[in-house]
Amino acid sequence: MTKMKLALALLASAALPQAVLATDLEVTHWWTSGGEAAAVAEMARAFDASGDKWVDGAIAGSGGTARPIIISRILGGDPMGATQLNHGLQAQELIQAGLLQDLTEVAEAEGWKDIIKPISLLDACTFEGKIYCAPVNIHSWQWLWLSNAAFEKAGVAVPTTWDEFVAAGPALEAAGIIPLAMGQQPWQSSGAFSVMAVAIAGQDLWLTVHRDKDEAAAASPEFGKVFEAAVAARSMAAKSNVQDWNQATNLVISGAAGGQIMGDWAQGEFQLAGQVAGTDYTCLPGLGVNEVISTGGDAFYFPVNDDAEVTAAQKRLASLLVSKELQVAFNLKKGSLPIRGDVDLATANDCMKKGLEILAAGAILPSQDELLTPDAQGQIEDLMVEFWNSTTMSAADAHAKYVEIIASAE
Repeated sequence: MTKMKLALALLASAALPQAVLATDLEVTHWWTSGGEAAAVAEMARAFDASGDKWVDGAIAGSGGTARPIIISRILGGDPMGATQLNHGLQAQELIQAGLLQDLTEVAEAEGWKDIIKPISLLDACTFEGKIYCAPVNIHSWQWLWLSNAAFEKAGVAVPTTWDEFVAAGPALEAAGIIPLAMGQQPWQSSGAFSVMAVAIAGQDLWLTVHRDKDEAAAASPEFGKVFEAAVAARSMAAKSNVQDWNQATNLVISGAAGGQIMGDWAQGEFQLAGQVAGTDYTCLPGLGVNEVISTGGDAFYFPVNDDAEVTAAQKRLASLLVSKELQVAFNLKKGSLPIRGDVDLATANDCMKKGLEILAAGAILPSQDELLTPDAQGQIEDLMVEFWNSTTMSAADAHAKYVEIIASAE
């Protein structure tokens, strides 16, 4: 090669820094429903466009299925490049073991403390003053989704409160419609119960029980009303013979079920089906009783590795996930709310706008994941499986067992 050709080749390579920096990064997550897949594709597209390569590591099933696999791989010395986990205490032991990357440098350089709202999202990523994850959305469990077509077929008005929904149950059943769609996985029944607890017991009592671990509050007659409501819900969901949450959502989309208590990720399924909020379906935050948003959601963590190029790519992905452009593209598809208050969501649907209004008004609660340890959460899930699958466990019996769990919670 002549000196001139060599110089030209060097100039050409210098003009392509992205190609030099390009790094494959395996990213694990459990977003596998239609709406979820459309949303995560926005992340992959943006990362690939930046010059790196998103290697998709989707794990079929719920977070309850995926988390043990993710954690086992990290502990076993086979870490992925990045992984989804929920905000809360799920990653604390991995952080304490020194197995997750410290993202403080990235967060401080980009001013995450100034742009991520509410700040509790970043607090959930912080341990001993250092930041270990990049929040990507605000997901709230606090929704009841209703099929307008189902209520029209049953000849009753679309409910505006939980009590109206329960009262419409017999008319729905008479029309051959399942009143309440409910998947058969523990996290679904546990989550639905938590939504009822916030709506019916009220925010203050719910916090006293779950944040303060107040046994007397948990045992109170006011909190006992939640279990009475759960008995009614159990009866309404008796014929909902589906497994996955999105199958239950599809019952509502098709009009085979009247409603579903599910987080705002259900919006992705309605959107994928071409349904319009306010026209084809109705959303009731806080079951139409206590309008509130719980500020849980998803974040990405980055396992420690000994490859400098991978570490650099991990930091580039963390930065990208928090960027304005990706926050809009991802959350519009996911149905969740963005973690930034400075993004334009003019194209959001009516239900998403309702969530944004509640968030702006400050009617927010921490997610139960942030207040209870995985062990306590697991005990509640076990109780809910027993309760929802039983035809004989009374409200009083379930209440008593729940009090025991709260009394022993750390």
